[in-house]
Formats: sequence, structure tokens, C-alpha cells
Amino acid sequence: MLLYPAGGLSGHLLKDLLDQEGLKHQPFLIEGMTRENLIVLEESTGQQFRFGMPGPTLVGVERERCLYELTNRSPKPDYIVASGSLPPGAPADFYARIALIGKQINAKVIVDASGEALKLALQEGIYLIKPNVREFRELAGGEIKEESQIKSAARTIVESGQCEAIVISLGAAGAIVASKEAVEHIVPTAVPIISKVGAGDSMVAGIVLSLAQGRPLKEAVRFGIAAGTAAVMTPGTELCRREDTERLYKEISGGVE
Repeated sequence: MLLYPAGGLSGHLLKDLLDQEGLKHQPFLIEGMTRENLIVLEESTGQQFRFGMPGPTLVGVERERCLYELTNRSPKPDYIVASGSLPPGAPADFYARIALIGKQINAKVIVDASGEALKLALQEGIYLIKPNVREFRELAGGEIKEESQIKSAARTIVESGQCEAIVISLGAAGAIVASKEAVEHIVPTAVPIISKVGAGDSMVAGIVLSLAQGRPLKEAVRFGIAAGTAAVMTPGTELCRREDTERLYKEISGGVE
């Protein structure tokens, strides 16, 4: 179930598009207009330009509405994914408040964010985070450059109890996954890159889907990496295709289902 703010004509359009995809979703109305992002491909050079438009300001009553709906969902979710940058008006501890709700309703919270919002969420204790390398370096601080340093810093954060797992996306190089059991670098199959839009979101979606299906963390991350890798094979803003994801997952996992 997708819980999201929706306002203005673009908010109505988003709801219609989600309906067309057959996805379960619950918008909560806001006064501002749902923002739009533009992706432009220059065909002569193959360069891609991304234009992120300013988002609407969420006033206090709108933010509280979101938290209320999340707290009172029935049935209670097993996983809560808090993803993306916070909108104007939202305090830096908004995802930390979601982490607290996760504890109250016994749901595992996964945060895909950066900066102060991520740091404060970690202080409350969450299940998993998925930063990219740049975001992880910002989180860990210090001069972290080599893979061994990244692994060591990730292990330290997990052992501190702030989260149970960290998945650091490395683009075409795959991801580093750290948990109490192990820290390892998972490398995907090389594929032609057509568009990188949505690769990180596809990775998170693949991980959560696999966890919800009962796969252990390591295999869930492999499936997530396969989904992220499959996403770069599709043009424009198209996300990963199921057949590509499942094929790449089998290749990454050595044929293990």
C-alpha cells in the first residue's frame, strides 16, 4: 500500500496513473500541488538531464495526517519504506517519527534518504538503510574512499544497533551489504545502460518484495540488485521488467532460487 500526499492537477494525475497500474494506494490531500520531475534525453549525445521541480510545502496538519494514517492502518504493515527527500515544511526528524511508529506497530522500517533525516532516523533504530556511496560517506564522516573503509564503517554502524542492515548501492558495481552476519560486495551481471532513472527505487522495491515473500536478507538484496540492474536496461522513466529481474537474479545467485 502506497501512502502519499496528493494535491492539484498533478496529484489527480498521479492517482489516475496508479489506478491504471492496479496498485493499492491511499493519497492524503494537501493544499499544494504534487511536484513533477522532468527527464530529458539528448539523442545526439546520449546525455540525460534531470529537472527536479520544487515540491509543495506540507503544513503541520498535513504531516500529522500522514502519520495518523500510517499508525492506524489495518492490517498493520510488516514493512514501512520511508523514501526520498523531505518536502518543504517537514522537520528533519519526520522519518525518525516514522521509525517510532514502526516500533509501536511492530513493523520493520526501511529508510532510503540522506542527510540529517537519515541520521535522526538511525538514532531511533530502524531495520535497513539504502544509501548510495556519496550518501554513505556523508553519513559515516571522515575520509572514506576504499572499499575496505566503506565495509568497516558499515559494520560499525550495524554493530552500534542503529540498524540491522545497510545496503550501499554502487551503481554498475552492485552493492555492499552489511549485517551482523557478514559484510560483502555483491556484483551484478554487466548489462547495457539505457537510463538510470529509478534504479535505486527499483532496488529498494526488489529488496522489500523479497523480504515480504520470506527470502533471507542476503537473497533479498540479490533480488534488489537484480531489479536495480534491470531498471537501467529500460528507456526513459520505465522501471524494471519482471522477466529481466528474475533472469538477472538467477545469474547473480548462481541459479539458486
